[in-house]
Amino acid sequence: MRRGPAGRQRLRQLARLARVLLGTQYAYMLEYRAEIALWALSGVLPLIMLGVWQGAQAGGDPATAGISGLDPVQLGRYFLAAFVVRQFTIVWVIHVFEEDHLQGRLSPYLLQPLPPVWRYVSAHLAEQATRLPFVIVIVAVFTLVQPAGYGLPGPLRLLLGILFTFLAFGLRFLLQFALTMLCFWSERAAALDRLLFLPYLYLSGLVAPLEAFPEGMRRLAAWTPFPYMLHLPAQLLAGGEVNAAASLAVMLGWAALLVPLNLLLWRAGLRRYGAMGA
Repeated sequence: MRRGPAGRQRLRQLARLARVLLGTQYAYMLEYRAEIALWALSGVLPLIMLGVWQGAQAGGDPATAGISGLDPVQLGRYFLAAFVVRQFTIVWVIHVFEEDHLQGRLSPYLLQPLPPVWRYVSAHLAEQATRLPFVIVIVAVFTLVQPAGYGLPGPLRLLLGILFTFLAFGLRFLLQFALTMLCFWSERAAALDRLLFLPYLYLSGLVAPLEAFPEGMRRLAAWTPFPYMLHLPAQLLAGGEVNAAASLAVMLGWAALLVPLNLLLWRAGLRRYGAMGA
């Protein structure tokens, strides 16, 4: 079906709007590049956990026997990939939205024709672009320190890894944005993000590959959104075995649940926000 002139004009306007919004947010993030470098350095927990697991394996700790035959090279590939994936799936919208809500910046955002959510999405994407050089430097230093066995995955796995990393970011954003809507009812809704971090910490594969967990725990984790936020794309980039089709179906299922939930909470929150005289 061919698009008419009005449709093409609308697409050009959306493309120009996206370019301007992303460019503005990127320029804003560049002003805080030193702080973003510290954020990138603060996200080295996967590399720290790699040292913990490798040290335990070298010391013959029986607790490491649960990692399904992962040798040190495979373990290193996984945690290095987990570090990269985590750098591009960090979501902080609840903290910014809470501040905008409390300080009154949300009201002028609501008067603009663009829904505020896209402002926050573009800010995250711009921050990821600003973070990229620091991630490359950290990965390069790490591979120089431990060069054995670390290399780029094949083209297909690299493409799938990048795709699933962005899907993981989208899923995590949707999940946190649902909590973010509670800012309309509470002035300290951001504290709930710490509760969400606990299951994410253990079920996402951040502190250990999911292969280290008992079979029952792995089956339970597979029905939650957390493994798809880190473990899945990390395994793809590290060359591990994954069922990409089944994983994509679960991710789309969670997205199909979270999108209408976010819309429902957003509309209910706006009604409450307007009733308060904002």
